[in-house]
Amino acid sequence: MGFAITAQGSFDKLKQSVVHDGLFYISLALDSSMSVSLRQKVFHLLDHRYPSVVSRVVEWAILSLILLNVLAVALESVPTYQRIWAREFAWFERISVGLFALEYFVRLWVCVEDERYRHPVWGRLRYALTPMALIDLLAFLPFYLGGPTGVGDQARVLRVLRLVRVLKLGRYFAALEVLAFVVRREFPTLLAATLMLLILIVLAASGIYLVEGEVQPEAFGSIPQAIWWAAVTLTTVGYGDVVPITFWGKAFGIFITIVGLGMVALPAAILTSRYTHELQERRERYRLRLQEALLDGRLSEEERHALHRLSREYGLDPEEVRMELENERLRRRLRRQGVCPHCGRPLAGEEE
Repeated sequence: MGFAITAQGSFDKLKQSVVHDGLFYISLALDSSMSVSLRQKVFHLLDHRYPSVVSRVVEWAILSLILLNVLAVALESVPTYQRIWAREFAWFERISVGLFALEYFVRLWVCVEDERYRHPVWGRLRYALTPMALIDLLAFLPFYLGGPTGVGDQARVLRVLRLVRVLKLGRYFAALEVLAFVVRREFPTLLAATLMLLILIVLAASGIYLVEGEVQPEAFGSIPQAIWWAAVTLTTVGYGDVVPITFWGKAFGIFITIVGLGMVALPAAILTSRYTHELQERRERYRLRLQEALLDGRLSEEERHALHRLSREYGLDPEEVRMELENERLRRRLRRQGVCPHCGRPLAGEEE
């Protein structure tokens, strides 16, 4: 896009054109009013709406910091490592907390650039109450609650709370967001399946209590005592610490194991089916958006950025997106040539 900037009128024309095209920055500007504000630049850097080398570096730096924190928490729980590297662990925790706190407040500052949180006060408050913002807050809050090192049980609790940082990965992996959406959508069904499993555990505990209670009172002397065996038998193949020894007890255990295979697989089947269906729906919505963008035969820079952001939100693979774009362009080229894009035969109107 070229402009001849010779007077104030040309300057206004350039400014209006930039707004109209939806561009947020230009390489050269006449003054500071033409350039993108610092807040917008930082928002695009963290939101990845306009992907660049810098935004990818920031993304991978945050991902690496999260994974290193998980590794540090695991290693710090080993007494030998904790004793040898206590100072290094403490300094790494301070640096991590500082970076996570900086990220949180920067996101809180730039969130008003998102159309969902435009209001400078209420918009920021709504953003602060979103799940990802709360996770960002919990990523550094335990440090200020108990200090870099706690004492006894406090240290263990704070160490486990630091593992909340791994949930920050949900912002960078769209597949996790899709899975969370599926769980929310299918929550009533999953709840019903879980309740059925709990009822079955109680029934299994009651059954093994009846057939094994007198023979092994130390293991199956009551229904609550038998719940442990029922739970591990229904959900796994059992741990072997408590086993039935009578014929009817073993037969009942076999029956419960077979029933448990189907009951435990039920929630997994529900999630898998819904997850596959959701991905198909998102691919279809992306394809329709791509067709809409290609109505004029070309993709503008703004449309490319919008499609890229949509593909990230939908969790689509970049190679899959590229193939869909090439296929759509091929279908349109064949239609212009009078050839059916599906069967390769000439269209009816072209045969005459």
